[in-house]
Amino acid sequence: MAKRKAKAGGGAPRAKRGGRGRGQVGRRGAAARAGSRWSAEVTRRSDALDLEPGVFTWDDPKRIAASLKRSAEASERRKAPPFQSAMSMLNLYVNRAGRNLPEERRQVLERAKDELRKLFGREPAGRSGGTAARRRGAGRASTGR
Repeated sequence: MAKRKAKAGGGAPRAKRGGRGRGQVGRRGAAARAGSRWSAEVTRRSDALDLEPGVFTWDDPKRIAASLKRSAEASERRKAPPFQSAMSMLNLYVNRAGRNLPEERRQVLERAKDELRKLFGREPAGRSGGTAARRRGAGRASTGR
């Protein structure tokens, strides 16, 4: 059995770093594009709701909410209550779009969430202390430190 040579510098091996190391390249090309579009596939082939085509591209929040409510209530394949299913599809679309979603479109979809809550008789979410408000930098109080 041959002895292994010690690395220059000696000592214990370094712990592996997370993410890409120096000289490594992320996924590129067709494979990356195909792999990054799973949310479009979920929207098209979801086993939870049959959505109207283009529902997330409409400009009227009330129309979007009404369509999601109809789809959720009509679905016999959903596993959650209608409100949860409808809100989940809306959140999936917003979250997967991420930073690529223009602010104007995000605002329409956020208003559609409020409309959806109203249609299902839920209290609208408070905008003062929610996650979205924190992300935008609202409500930051001075701690006096």
